[in-house]
Amino acid sequence: MVNDMKNLIFIGGTMGVGKTTVGQILKNKLDHSVFLDGDWCWDSSPFIVTEETKAMVIDNIAYLLNSFLDCTEYKNIIFVWVMHEQSVIDRLISMLGKRKYRFFNFSLACSPEVLRKRLEADVAVGRRTADIIERSIPRLPLYDMIQSTRINTDDLSAEETARQIADKVNSEHNACPCKRAKCKRHGDCTACRAHHMTKKHSPVACERRKENEKSHTEK
Repeated sequence: MVNDMKNLIFIGGTMGVGKTTVGQILKNKLDHSVFLDGDWCWDSSPFIVTEETKAMVIDNIAYLLNSFLDCTEYKNIIFVWVMHEQSVIDRLISMLGKRKYRFFNFSLACSPEVLRKRLEADVAVGRRTADIIERSIPRLPLYDMIQSTRINTDDLSAEETARQIADKVNSEHNACPCKRAKCKRHGDCTACRAHHMTKKHSPVACERRKENEKSHTEK
């Protein structure tokens, strides 16, 4: 049954959009939750980006996500990271094996003006360096291409954003939307996504529903 599965919740977004704060608040809103920030798996000095280090951090994250999924104490696994490319998300999911869980993928967004203000506030208190502004803002459009539920946080506090996510996770409307109830993969997000990943032209039902909702909103 879907309701008996663990919830794997991804929260992506560019630097400074509020992922970590929202994730920490969400951890206290959902029952039996554990929180992982992808940056913890790549906290080095100097910060070196090579194919080797990129592969290393993906391995690190996948190991921890698998450990949380296997632990009987946790029902909700919350993972936050930049995740500005769909391939990163797909690769992580592919490394979780045949474990069964309900998958939720959210992308936090905001306007360039709001993001600049948030980053400038972080720079002012020494939380970030000034170069983060010009590195983060250009990434905003990339999240339009991610298969996720997009949340515009311009007029939302971190508390309100976390509440929206919690409501979506807890909502009965998050039961499997696929009409093929007799499918052997019905309600099994892991098996369904693995099956559809081999058919790029055929997205899973929940992603088709999100695209339809997005198009109706834009109209």
